[in-house]
Amino acid sequence: MLQNKIILITGGSDGIGWECVKAYAKAGAWVCVADMNKEGAQKLSALGKEHSFLHCDVTQEEEVEGAFSAMLKKYGRLDAIHNNAGTGHPSKPLHLTSNTEWDTLMNVNLKSIYLTTRYGIDHLKASRGSMLNTSSLVGEIGQDNHAAYVATKGAVNALTKAMALDYAPYGIRVNAISPAAVNTPMLQAWSQQQPNPESIISYLNNLQPLGKMPEGDVIADACVFLLSDLARFITGHILPVSGGAELGYRTLK
Repeated sequence: MLQNKIILITGGSDGIGWECVKAYAKAGAWVCVADMNKEGAQKLSALGKEHSFLHCDVTQEEEVEGAFSAMLKKYGRLDAIHNNAGTGHPSKPLHLTSNTEWDTLMNVNLKSIYLTTRYGIDHLKASRGSMLNTSSLVGEIGQDNHAAYVATKGAVNALTKAMALDYAPYGIRVNAISPAAVNTPMLQAWSQQQPNPESIISYLNNLQPLGKMPEGDVIADACVFLLSDLARFITGHILPVSGGAELGYRTLK
């Protein structure tokens, strides 16, 4: 589905990002992982030498520019960007969120999209490529005790739609994936910040009508579709992959 496509993914060393890397490679893509976690380089090497790890702080313009330069030097083109890098810390109401915590969330979850777009858009124009942003269901429905994070994901949704309109004349599609509860290291860390961490996993496993909290591969499968030609007439869409978590009133067992 992604045969010989060059895909750059930020935050691809673990969690949903790593599941996407594996899925993209399996679908035939050549994957460039831009991440600060060097463990990703070791894991990526096992998938084949055609893939690349780019050590990059996606909040720093010079590092993003360098990552794109290195990628283009090796591959000569770019077909897709998956803006997956994100942080969920802290789990607090807004008035308890510090300046530093606010700035970190905004930089990692939003500024990184600005920077990858700034340095990648001309190359996507050349390939008539696509872009995918990792959002969250909370950006649509809200969440208690997590205000700044929720704000960033609401912004990702709005940004996705605006970008889809801006870049449609160039044949570039821009979509977002919107998970609910997915068993990742970030979610596990979030769980430990909750008032009752011992009960939160049970709650999350009952949140989604289709079943307990999934692993990241269910998100990756949807991402493969959105970056493939099968989704060639889909843009500006925020795709929930949530097991129905947002649907109606119901009893949590």
